[in-house]
Amino acid sequence: MTRDDSSEASETDDQLLILPDDLRHELKEPLGPIETDADVLLEAIDGPLITVGDVVTYHFLQAGRPPDVALVDERTKRSAVDEEIRETVTESTHIEAVNPPAEISEDVVRALNEGLARGEPTTILVEGEEDLVVLPAIVAAPEGASVVYGQPDEGMVHVAVTDDHRAEIRALLDRFEGDADRLWELLERD
Repeated sequence: MTRDDSSEASETDDQLLILPDDLRHELKEPLGPIETDADVLLEAIDGPLITVGDVVTYHFLQAGRPPDVALVDERTKRSAVDEEIRETVTESTHIEAVNPPAEISEDVVRALNEGLARGEPTTILVEGEEDLVVLPAIVAAPEGASVVYGQPDEGMVHVAVTDDHRAEIRALLDRFEGDADRLWELLERD
């Protein structure tokens, strides 16, 4: 099942934020502690779970804990994931969204909102790149939720969502190029 958007916006209309070159270095640092074992990480998770990345999502599915919302793009480190991971993480895709690399699109934010509003585990298959969606996911996640994403060649980064994390990420997103006010409007609407 995919989301039906009857009013197709052009890609430029859908673009909310673009990662400026001068912020790239700041995003290389993990936003929380790194863990390599999903079972160990699950011991620290008490609340909704949002995963960003195919390999991270795969590890939680293998550990028997489907994420409440998973964002995947069938890629890892800019290469296609292997077939087993692809099939496992996309088996129950519920929403599809477009999000170009180094951007945050309105389409992916709407999909994130829809996924968070559902009462069942939801996978969002992103055409493009899902990496930066970690940031609006932290802002949109409820208090006590966990956002987990991959840190290449290191493991899984666990962000236990608090008001302080949300404020820090909002300040970071305000430094992106584009329409941050529109992003806040979309995230606060639902």
